[in-house]
Amino acid sequence: MEQNKRLILLVVGDTMAAILAILTVISIKYLKIPGAEDFYSLGTVKITVFITIIVFLSFLVEIYKNHHELVARDIAVKIGASLGVSCFVFSLLTYSKESKVYGSEFLVPTIVVFGLLQFICHSTYRIYVKFKGFARRIVILGVGATAGNMGALIPESDENYLLSGYVRCSDESSVVPSDWILENSRGIYETVMREKADKIVVSLSERRGVFPFQEVMACKLNGVDVMDAPTFYEHVTGKLYLEGINPSWIIFSDGFKVSSVRKTLKRGVDIFCAIVGIILTIPFLPLIALAIKFDSEGPIFYRQERVGEREKNFYLYKFRTMRVDAESGVGAVWAQKNDSRVTRLGAFLRKCRIDELPQFFNILCGDMSMVGPRPERPEFVEKLKKDIHYYSERHFVKPGVTGWAQVRYPYGASVEDAMEKLRFDLYYIKNLTLTFDFLIILETIQVVIFRKGAR
Repeated sequence: MEQNKRLILLVVGDTMAAILAILTVISIKYLKIPGAEDFYSLGTVKITVFITIIVFLSFLVEIYKNHHELVARDIAVKIGASLGVSCFVFSLLTYSKESKVYGSEFLVPTIVVFGLLQFICHSTYRIYVKFKGFARRIVILGVGATAGNMGALIPESDENYLLSGYVRCSDESSVVPSDWILENSRGIYETVMREKADKIVVSLSERRGVFPFQEVMACKLNGVDVMDAPTFYEHVTGKLYLEGINPSWIIFSDGFKVSSVRKTLKRGVDIFCAIVGIILTIPFLPLIALAIKFDSEGPIFYRQERVGEREKNFYLYKFRTMRVDAESGVGAVWAQKNDSRVTRLGAFLRKCRIDELPQFFNILCGDMSMVGPRPERPEFVEKLKKDIHYYSERHFVKPGVTGWAQVRYPYGASVEDAMEKLRFDLYYIKNLTLTFDFLIILETIQVVIFRKGAR
């Protein structure tokens, strides 16, 4: 999971910047080189809370995304926003004048130093992903539609990739610009060595009888990374290339391993999150219920049949956000932007995802997980299974209150949207881990705060 590796690298960098900022302020304040005893005298718990808050707020302002699109000003603005909120949060945590970590005499200089170090860290990483001298050169094997699609991904990648060109090794119809097709008279191995390529992306429309095994093997044995188109697409985009995979790719790929141990751990985390969620939201439930009653006629809760794990139907619970006659005469339809069936309060509840809170009880009942593909209605599932290959495979795990597709793609209201979300859902199933679930939950918090994607 290349995207997660980048995130971990940047988070570790910011954590080290926070520790260095604390040590710098100690050295300036006490005019000495700080030792371990000076660092820990501030309080391990307080230091951990400090680092957690500033890194979490950095995550919320999306400083860990799309460095290939950011300029220095963007980085500075994001850092300024996160640190401004940090100051407010820490001011609330200041409980005594003697607080060594959260007191203003120590806190403000530390935040300023951290901001400077964070700016240097992320600006350096931006240079790495933009500077062509550090780029990993890619040769794409093929000139057809698949090869064209892979080539189009390279400029959009947050990795520092540089396209060297395409190599024709069959009579497939070319869709790529002719000036990007590399001269290949001396063979693929010589071409790849001449271009000093670091990676070959095999993107042939048809491999049988045309795949140059010996030459590609020679490239691999000489240190060149060889990757097929679906795997490259997955690494760059965080979703699966459904047009380029087949059942054997799923069977033999490194992933799709949802073991019984992993399921048990995931279930334990789900129960814990559901209980905590219910405890935290119970004080607000009467207020939400009263607001729904005053806003429109009808019940407070809404029950709707959905398709769950192993295509077993269950009833999903939500706070009602539509008129009671929303489907009279029209039946099951996708919600549209500015849907007239949604009540005034319902629009707010949907934007803030408050309408989903009753699904904590679905989790306790075992019908849902905190993280997983969003469950669809049976009427839609039957149609989508006919129109989209591999749609049934998303039902091999429990559906989730949130999911990878929900944080990476806006609300879907068509077969095309359903196919795009399936790419993300299958990527999640392929790479399912508790760490990945934690990342999705963090991104969900980000989505809720900034009210992205809901209808």
